[in-house]
Amino acid sequence: MDDYRMVGPALALGLSCLGSSIGCGISGMASHAVMARIEEGHGKIIGMSAAPSSQSIYGFILMILMQQAVLAGTLTALAGVGIGLSSGIAMMFSSIFQGKVCASGIQASAKQPAVFGKCFAAVGIIESFSLFVFVFTLLLI
Repeated sequence: MDDYRMVGPALALGLSCLGSSIGCGISGMASHAVMARIEEGHGKIIGMSAAPSSQSIYGFILMILMQQAVLAGTLTALAGVGIGLSSGIAMMFSSIFQGKVCASGIQASAKQPAVFGKCFAAVGIIESFSLFVFVFTLLLI
């Protein structure tokens, strides 16, 4: 078996997980700072800080499907690398920027608790880009 055939699936997973960890780190740091200043509502803040983790799930599913396609011979190694790299990078950046949006939403809701739900609009918009990448990649493979 040619080991290089799994580079594409590994890139899809690795880059999406890298982005999720950076995004959750950014939003997690903001949540810790805010929880130290407020007395209640910590659960919803923790929930918002976990939002960037979803892209790692998309990357995991893509890795499995790409691996199956490569092993079945319906996806070449080179195409797998291109697809894995481009989808992984897109999900990575989506996660990182989602983490930044979550961090600002967490900080805003500490000052104005009424805006917490409204902050999820921007979080959802950024999430939609990862969903687009996920669906479009499924169409490619």
